[in-house]
Amino acid sequence: MRKGLTNYGDAEFSLFLRKAFIKGAGYSDDALERPIVGITNTGSGFNPCHGNAPQLIEAVKRGVMLAGGLPVDFPTISIHESFAHPNSMFLRNLMSMDTEEMIRALPIDAVVLIGGCDKTVPAQLMGAASAGVPAIQLVSGSMLTGSHRGVRVGACTDCRRFWGMYRGDEIDAQEIAEVNDQLVASVGTCSVMGTASTMACVTEALGMMLPGGATPPAVTADRIRIAERTGTQAVAMIQAGMTPDRILTKKAFENALMVLLAIGGSTNGIVHLAAIAGRCGIRIDMDEVDALGRNIPVLVDLKPSGTHYMEDLHRAGGLAPVLRELRPFLHLDALTVTGRTLGEELDAVAAFPQDVVRPLDNPIYPQGGIAFLRGNLAPDGAIIKQSAASAELMEHEGRVVVFDGLEDLAQRIDAPDLDVNADDILVLKNIGPKGAPGMPEAGYIPIPRKLARAGVKDMVRISDGRMSGTAGGTIILHVTPEAAVGGPLALIESGDRLRLSVRERALELLVSDEELARRRDALSLPAPREGDGRGYRKLFLDTVTQADNGCDFDFLRSLNEHGSIPQQR
Repeated sequence: MRKGLTNYGDAEFSLFLRKAFIKGAGYSDDALERPIVGITNTGSGFNPCHGNAPQLIEAVKRGVMLAGGLPVDFPTISIHESFAHPNSMFLRNLMSMDTEEMIRALPIDAVVLIGGCDKTVPAQLMGAASAGVPAIQLVSGSMLTGSHRGVRVGACTDCRRFWGMYRGDEIDAQEIAEVNDQLVASVGTCSVMGTASTMACVTEALGMMLPGGATPPAVTADRIRIAERTGTQAVAMIQAGMTPDRILTKKAFENALMVLLAIGGSTNGIVHLAAIAGRCGIRIDMDEVDALGRNIPVLVDLKPSGTHYMEDLHRAGGLAPVLRELRPFLHLDALTVTGRTLGEELDAVAAFPQDVVRPLDNPIYPQGGIAFLRGNLAPDGAIIKQSAASAELMEHEGRVVVFDGLEDLAQRIDAPDLDVNADDILVLKNIGPKGAPGMPEAGYIPIPRKLARAGVKDMVRISDGRMSGTAGGTIILHVTPEAAVGGPLALIESGDRLRLSVRERALELLVSDEELARRRDALSLPAPREGDGRGYRKLFLDTVTQADNGCDFDFLRSLNEHGSIPQQR
């Protein structure tokens, strides 16, 4: 209770006042002398991904009290992917600041971070890394799958699959309404290897979560037991002085990157890991990540890269079988929140036959799920989720059809007279960090309706934005620098030709240097919009970094640089 006392010039009076007010909640002096564990309450009526937050908080409190601590929950911002305007990424850094400052402000000795929906876990880890107080992550867990006319379905890969069928007139309005009732069968995060599941697995690999904590579904007893154990472990972390800097090391981030590649994780995972690492003074070298991915295949048979769902991965043993297969590559001496190493924790888990996680010699995809591209269109890089792309489009040259922004896309994509063919390349500008703002998940450009009705299922699509981790297709994302800051993407025009070669890791605009220079001389960057000059939006536009630096605010990154990862091994 003496931590962070308000300064009235008399420390004892400050403590006296603090205790007087907290006693209004019914606490005794005995309770107030115990180690205090804060618990972030991110429950919200607008956030069904966190719909089990009340049950998790009660279980964490039970675990804290069993270990002799005093649990106190406190609210922070809650972000849900479908209930955040203009998009959830726009608010991630705000949530990280809220989390960091509340951890600093409150008299807590450790904190349990309850997150789940895509941007919440990275926001909490970013804030905790900066605050420096012992912290342990607890995720809400995945939703259960539903059933549509005898077919198992789950959010949100199946959302996109059925919506594509509806756009292509393969199913009618009545059936899409029936599907809508079944896609989200319970509270919890998306039931596929989207961003939420990716960040849960990545966090366990980082060592910031209890082993086995990534995969129990939201509504299961396993999830509640993990919550109780998390509370107990938080007290132990206080006694051990287990601060985030002891866990979030270069080795831990390399382990997390290897797991990201092996699970066929969301492309968003790269942005979030870059942001978390940046808070620790570590830079992620995407060329080296790509080199790493050439040796680490996709092992997890989950949608959108495979066929199963998160509850299947949990029944198969959770993340442990993945780590067991990756053992030759991992830094087994990396420390975890338990105080034991990753290797020690892995040794304690029994192996058993299962068919969701493949062995290294029989992978889902022969390389890591994400490939890194460069070229004159993306001098600082772009990425593709190659494990969820169409093999026949991975080496492709075609004519470009350009959309200048989200409004232009919405107005023209379904126009009957849109000049587009199945072998064209769709390009969407101005949806990057500053351009949108917030780098929305609009990179999953819909197939033009007239092509969808003709049976076209995939096309090469390129943008400076992101896409949901639940989506699949031959989609190039995070083109850096973005169009809104004058990156080469701003210069591309409909009718240009472009070459994609995933094999060569190349993304080349087939336009002469002289013509590109002429276009640059004539280029006008987007004009300021209403609201750009005030409040959080102004802070965002003035300080947000590009995708390769995690889209964090430049002033929040660590001032102490510790080099880049992964290192050549």
